[in-house]
Formats: sequence, C-alpha cells, structure tokens
Amino acid sequence: MSTPPKGASPRTPLNRERVARAGVRLADESGIDAVSMRNLAQDLGVVPMALYKHVSNKDELLDEMINAILLEIEPLPADFEWKSALRHRILSARQALLRHPWAPHVIESRQSASPVVLDYMDSLVGIFIKAGFSLDLTHHAMHALGSRMWGFIQEVFPTPASPNDPAEQAAMFAHFAARYPNIIEMATAADHPDETRTTQGCDDQFEFEFALDLLLDGFERLHQSAWSSKTHSRTSSTKLESAVRGKRN
Repeated sequence: MSTPPKGASPRTPLNRERVARAGVRLADESGIDAVSMRNLAQDLGVVPMALYKHVSNKDELLDEMINAILLEIEPLPADFEWKSALRHRILSARQALLRHPWAPHVIESRQSASPVVLDYMDSLVGIFIKAGFSLDLTHHAMHALGSRMWGFIQEVFPTPASPNDPAEQAAMFAHFAARYPNIIEMATAADHPDETRTTQGCDDQFEFEFALDLLLDGFERLHQSAWSSKTHSRTSSTKLESAVRGKRN
C-alpha cells in the first residue's frame, strides 16, 4: 500500500455515505447526466474500481444519492397535530428537492424502495394512524398524495416560450386568445406578483401548498365523517348504474 507524501494530509477514507454525497454534489454542479462512476471517481481523486467497493453500479449509486437527499428532511417534533405534521414533513421534503432539481426525475426512475425511502413513507403512515385515521382511509390518502409526499408533482403542461420580438408576441397572444379563450381569460386574470413569478408565470410554491392544503382538508373531512372506501364504492356504483338506466329509458 502506498503512503502519502511526507507532510500531506491523509486522504479521508471512502464509504457509502461519502460516495453518495459526492454524487449529489456532482449532480448539483454539472447535472444528473454528468454522474457516472468514472466522473465521480475523478471528482473524488480515486480510481473507478475504488467506488465499486461501496456501490456496485450506477443504479445503486443513484439509490444512495436519493437516500442522502431524503435524510435532509427535517424530523418530526415529539408532539404534533397530524395536519401540521404532515404539512411540515412534506414541505421539508420539497425544500430538500428544490436544493437538488435533478432529484424528482431520479426518484421517478427508481424500481424499488430503499430502507430510507420506506422509513419516510412509514413516518407519514404513522402520522395518519396516530391521528386515528382508519387504515382504509390512510391507504387512499397516501395514494392521493402520490409524488407530492416527496415534494414534487407533475404540473400542467408548460406554455410555449414567448418570442422576444414585440410584434411576434402580439401575434402569438392574438392567436392563443382566439383559439383558447378560456385559458387566456384565466391566465390573464391570475395574480402573479413579480417576486414570485416563475418562467411559467406562476408561483410554484404557492400552487404546491394550495393543492397540499386542499388534500389535507379533504382527508380531515373524510376522517370526521368515518369515510369507508367500501361504502363509497357501493354508493358510486349504484349512482352510476341508475344514471345509465335513466339514459336508456
């Protein structure tokens, strides 16, 4: 084994955590496409084979990178009210992902859940159960949250980029107003303060919290009414069948 030159600082030994954090840093600086075992080894100043002692391949590296990001989510306080606890946990996850914009794509690409992922999901399920939610409603609430529990969601389709030329902008707006009058009426009436405006014209954080609060309020209403998916399913099926029979008659 070679020894470092006299007077040189000893190299920090590699482990899974250090490899994962280095991968996160590389993705943050250069984009997720830049993350490869070779590039990461170069970034760490080691040969690629040194990484394989800690992660077996790139997929495992990506799993560990997501684990590292999820560990940035703030823990729950000892005593909490379920709605504020869920809101706090999910918005903390969102802040973690906003620090790493490449992460949602990688999360969606994962084929299995790591123990860290399952720990986080288990904590959310535990919030519902501790609040007295039925397992039935908890199950459907988790489905309703979907990727929002991780702090991101697939939004509506982005609008086309506006041309720089004022005349072309006016022509484009006139075309859209003629063909899509309802969208234009809604978009032009929306209040978008300059300090919160994004490239799509909307405050993404506000929209995320707006939808999250709607879900949490809905979960609370269903919990208070002792909602059951079995009763709901029977009621919905009966109404649908009655509607179909009415149209036939």
